[in-house]
Amino acid sequence: MLRYLNRCSYGRGAWLLMAFTAFLLEIVALYFQHVMGLKPCVMCIYERCALFGVMGAGIVGAVAPKTPLRWVAIAVWLYSAWEGVRLSWEHTMIQLHPSPFVTCDFAARFPSWLPLDKWLPSVFVASGDCAEKGWTFLTLSMPQWMVGIFAAYLLAGVLVLIAQAFRPKRRDLFNR
Repeated sequence: MLRYLNRCSYGRGAWLLMAFTAFLLEIVALYFQHVMGLKPCVMCIYERCALFGVMGAGIVGAVAPKTPLRWVAIAVWLYSAWEGVRLSWEHTMIQLHPSPFVTCDFAARFPSWLPLDKWLPSVFVASGDCAEKGWTFLTLSMPQWMVGIFAAYLLAGVLVLIAQAFRPKRRDLFNR
């Protein structure tokens, strides 16, 4: 399996699949926000940024899968997935154990050199409450689903990273 993952990391298909799944999740988030009228909270916006990181890693990996840039894509993938797990877990805990002392910020804090909320307010401006469960599916809230999604991205990323140590077998006439 690790040899197969190694082989996949040198091709564009797996990277594009990862970018496409993250893109679909972003489209779903925008559908919830703009069509269903669910207001994203600050934690939702940060989780959205982590998902954009996974999507960006997929695009970088697809652009140059056989160059050292693949390592940058794997690093961004792992970091974004880890941050996504951390943020969505924190968001889940805020929802499961609401407290007046543990709340999220009123507005997302982006660095001055990357004011995403100013550049694209329809995507990156928060207006909801982190403790509010606005949507559930199969008894799980949106942040609980995101914990699982980011954990799957993280697990796949760790396996691909480990797989980099396994070279694909060369198959020729004399080697079976």
